[in-house]
Amino acid sequence: MLPERRAHRAAQVPGRAPPIVHTRGVRTIAVTGMKGGVGKTATAVNLAALAAEAGRRVLVWDLDPQGAATFCFDLRSRLRGGAERLFGGDRDLRAVVKESSIERIDVVPSDVSLRDADVILHGSAKPKRILRRLLSGAGKRYDVAVLDLAPGIGPVTGAVVDVADLLLVPVEPAPLAVRAYDRFAAFAIERTGGPELLAPFLSIVDRRKPLHRRIERELHADPRFLNASVPLSSAVERLADEQTPTVLSAPRSLAAHGYRDLWAEVAERTGLD
Repeated sequence: MLPERRAHRAAQVPGRAPPIVHTRGVRTIAVTGMKGGVGKTATAVNLAALAAEAGRRVLVWDLDPQGAATFCFDLRSRLRGGAERLFGGDRDLRAVVKESSIERIDVVPSDVSLRDADVILHGSAKPKRILRRLLSGAGKRYDVAVLDLAPGIGPVTGAVVDVADLLLVPVEPAPLAVRAYDRFAAFAIERTGGPELLAPFLSIVDRRKPLHRRIERELHADPRFLNASVPLSSAVERLADEQTPTVLSAPRSLAAHGYRDLWAEVAERTGLD
């Protein structure tokens, strides 16, 4: 066992988490975590494309001020009215949605005003209610909402953890990345009362590296982790240049196969299969 895995042992559960049971509303999948550079945006973009391919109506909500997901869908980074009006008023997400070029995918774009979102929600007495209200409006039009968050555990992430159906966390097979996941898991479990919503998986796996191979073997034996692994791939690195999801631009790549395996597990967990 990695030294880092000695922390938060209470988060381990005997076996994979059961599917989430829904009766109505949009399924909310948040791609999140403590660490940057682990493929959060690539995961959000590609899972959205796979959900749309499966016939689902998809809303991608770019909550990262960097706006990478917005850019990957070849959209302008402009949130109409800015973060203050979205989170501080009574707007519906549908009022700020933009259509993407991919059928069945719409996007709530990011812009630099989202740098103030943590401050806005921190000053609110009921940040969870704000997120629920926004997403409930989206549920009238969409089957699934994929949220791409900035790394960290500020007020925005906390509110999303409170309302999401699944917390999808990409983890690089490296000691510091695994430790960062443990810290995020402790944060999420403290807020939700259990590990059921957490869905960590291995991302940017470079199997040429003995360390990556060793940690991948170890974490695939950990019941908290999904079975899917997304390998390091030039096809994913081209995502921002091509502004097309990897599963569409390079469908036979190893990364595309990894994302398809990931989507199958996510769909099962959220009742979207």
